[in-house]
Amino acid sequence: MNPSAIAHHRFGLGAQPNAEVLADPQRWLLSQFSTYEPLPAIWKAHSSTHAQLRIWNEMQRGVRQAPEGQRSGIREAYLREGSRIYQAAAGARIASALQTQTPFVERLVHFWANHFAVSVDKLLMVGFAGCFEAEAIRPHVLGRFEDMMVAVAQHPAMLLYLDQAQSVGPNSAVGARGRGLNENLAREILELHTMGVRSGYTQEDIKEFARALTGWTLPGNEGIEQSVSNFRFVPALHEPGARTILGKTYSDTGEGQARAVIRDLAASPVTARHIATKLVRHFVSDSPPPALIQRLADTFLQNGGNLVSVYRELIGASEAWQPVAQKFKSPWDWLISSLRALNRGSVEASQVTSLLNQLGQPVWRPGSPAGFQDTDAAWAAPDALIRRVEIAQRLAESSDAVVDARKLGPLVLQGALSERTSRAIALAESGSSAIALLLVSPEFLRR
Repeated sequence: MNPSAIAHHRFGLGAQPNAEVLADPQRWLLSQFSTYEPLPAIWKAHSSTHAQLRIWNEMQRGVRQAPEGQRSGIREAYLREGSRIYQAAAGARIASALQTQTPFVERLVHFWANHFAVSVDKLLMVGFAGCFEAEAIRPHVLGRFEDMMVAVAQHPAMLLYLDQAQSVGPNSAVGARGRGLNENLAREILELHTMGVRSGYTQEDIKEFARALTGWTLPGNEGIEQSVSNFRFVPALHEPGARTILGKTYSDTGEGQARAVIRDLAASPVTARHIATKLVRHFVSDSPPPALIQRLADTFLQNGGNLVSVYRELIGASEAWQPVAQKFKSPWDWLISSLRALNRGSVEASQVTSLLNQLGQPVWRPGSPAGFQDTDAAWAAPDALIRRVEIAQRLAESSDAVVDARKLGPLVLQGALSERTSRAIALAESGSSAIALLLVSPEFLRR
């Protein structure tokens, strides 16, 4: 791959037929920081968390007040509406990936949404998944890691997904009347979002952090009507007293206690290394070069978790520009890059989400809070490749009949197309077969 192809495919979301051959690929990537729009029009038209919370509260109130025989119907109506909102939000995500003028930043949005994963497998939060990406990830992707971490931890999608909204301090004012302490959010912040698994924290640290987080919950009915906030701290749910986490004691300052813990976690060298490792794994190799990890981690710490400074270090790293394509595309990457290659700026969202389900990477539905895996082993199995071949054929058959794969290949792969693949395309029995061969070629499957 030449530098222009690397910028479009490894850093971006795949080249479109009219993509320019970049004279200065690094400058093109850097320029996107000043032109990125967190919420394009298609996202602004989507339902907000505030609206979703009203629907949530109405459902909760209806279930409490309705006779037993009517409660399942109320829940089913809520899930139907949530599914409609989910599909619309998935459509916004797909459309922005296909139409974006800042594909590197858009890829970073996808990276962080997977790092801070929520899943609509938890049906009651199905309508919140798109709001989560729109409000907790997209506005913060070029900001400070700590700010994104707080936005994530306080967002209703995460509070519902990891059961924090139900966590009650055993010695709080509510105490025994509540549902008890829930450790899920505390555990995942430590294990997945900041320090990483087996990085030195203990089970007692998790419990203490969970106690500090008590009181972080959803706004109630009254709060929704009177405020634009999507988060509420309830002192009556908060476990009183100082907390000792990772050897440091935090005084009881209410909501501020957990915020102080997050602030320190965000500034930890262990967190910096965990974030750097994941970024290098995503953009460079399944076996991340240790020296590059260290440089990104050092940059993270020196700049107070300023993410743009870390991205700049990544863009300037020679390791990220090696000509051999190391990364096998995930289903999302492959399908989006295929649609971009076919110049499909507008698609039916339900069709794309159905294809992603078949490919094994449904939108906002990873199998766990760890998100989707980011290595070859997760996606390169023979049966997965067969599904890509089948879907490539379908995409090719539905594409514009005048598309000539012999001309398209050099345009979208910009010098990365091998002689062997060019020959196979030229000898294809039909135009659609030629396009399908391009989309499942070794050069197109990797970035």
